[in-house]
Amino acid sequence: MISARVDASRVVAFALAAALLAPILIYVDTARSMVSIWNSSETFAHGYIILPISAWLVWKRRAALARMSPAPWWPALLLLAACGFGWLLAELGDVQVVRQYMFVAMIPMAAIALLGVRISWSLAFPLFFLLLAVPFGDIFIEPLIGFTADFTIAALRATGIPVLRNGSSFEIPSGSWSVVEACSGVRYLISSITLGCLYAYLTYRSRVRQAMFMLLSIIVPIIANGLRAYMIVMIGHLSGMQLAVGVDHLIYGWIFFGFVMFLMFWIGSFWREDQDVASTTPSAVGTETVAHSVSAMPIVAMAAGAVACLAAWPFYAHFLERAGFNPASAELSGFKAQWHEASPFTQWKPGFFPAHAELYRFFQHDAQKVGVSVMYYRNQRHGAELISSSNRLVQEKDYQWRNVGTNSRREAIGSRTFIIREARIQGASGPLLVWHWYWIDGKFTASDYVGKLLQAKEKLLMRGDDGAALVVFAPYAANPDEARQALRDFLAENLAPLEATLAGNKRR
Repeated sequence: MISARVDASRVVAFALAAALLAPILIYVDTARSMVSIWNSSETFAHGYIILPISAWLVWKRRAALARMSPAPWWPALLLLAACGFGWLLAELGDVQVVRQYMFVAMIPMAAIALLGVRISWSLAFPLFFLLLAVPFGDIFIEPLIGFTADFTIAALRATGIPVLRNGSSFEIPSGSWSVVEACSGVRYLISSITLGCLYAYLTYRSRVRQAMFMLLSIIVPIIANGLRAYMIVMIGHLSGMQLAVGVDHLIYGWIFFGFVMFLMFWIGSFWREDQDVASTTPSAVGTETVAHSVSAMPIVAMAAGAVACLAAWPFYAHFLERAGFNPASAELSGFKAQWHEASPFTQWKPGFFPAHAELYRFFQHDAQKVGVSVMYYRNQRHGAELISSSNRLVQEKDYQWRNVGTNSRREAIGSRTFIIREARIQGASGPLLVWHWYWIDGKFTASDYVGKLLQAKEKLLMRGDDGAALVVFAPYAANPDEARQALRDFLAENLAPLEATLAGNKRR
């Protein structure tokens, strides 16, 4: 009798391990993409410690778990299927961060399916803490750069220092400064959120206190980064640009951030609530209680169902990729502009991934000059994608050109009205006004999110993944309105033939 119970416990343990490890084994490429980012970016290096921390938090609750019996919950298979479908859409649209979130979410969903609602609720925080392993946060860089620049400039002016601002760059009497990606504070924010969530869970039992401290862990680093940037500029200003302008710039920043985090946790400790001792102290009740009450067959059946549900989506994604593959070559040489071609007025080119076909020309009509860059993407893959955070008008380490501001505009071109993104770029040859947007599924959009959805829809319907980035640009002297008018006039005459050229490639 005892041997039968031990065998049942082993079968249950094996089924649980198989179901919880299945997402990692089946979606190994997605897991590898996360590890690659952890390795290459200091911002997300904390991803390595998330799983060990979650495992430690589960171990702390071993006494409470020993008094519960797994009870498979079949509706959780629908949640698991939803994660799989979300992963499929992200795979088709090549949205890496969504793909990674869906992959990580499969682990707690599988746990809910096999262990049941009661045990899963007891382990809710350790299970969903795993989501913090996903390298997410790049979307906040631009807003944080804007806030940091606004905060620093406002603080400098309040101090009585005159400031001349140009986008995220500014000049003061002692020198020039620029708020770049490394100064955005996104590293501080992500570190603070991770530590804040763990601290709130371990220190408080009240949901209100936990929520308040987590909110504090979001607000404090944003404001602290503004203070840090102001402090760095002031050190440089008062030292005659001798201090805080090199490596010590970053060192001062991390020392200040460490002090702010220590202060936040120290203040938070005054409202701590001791954890329930019974939930963390080993009990005399061991795994034998579980062995008496657990039937192996429902758990084994659920594990098999979960693994089958997880495995279906990569197979379907592979099928859709093969069905939508287009071996034909794309051509943009058929585009004939109604303006005559002119010599280049700039050496600037968008910093996008290499495209399947490209068009890069300059045109002129009377005194108006316009440049056109069209990048057509087909059979997209990593490193050759239409929509990617790596595709930028000006790459971060391009010191010849600088993007001084980007915003959205609604423009009427002929009988059509659509949204474009407008950027002002500064370089040695003078300022440029740049309009850019996407052509996907025969539609124009300036939104990365809408573009990804259109791409996913096209691939889901097995119609390929063709799309293009359209960039038109014009020089100006002092007033960007003169460049805007040149771009409107050019597009009014040439947008239709350009769109026809793109549509002709889509039908190939």
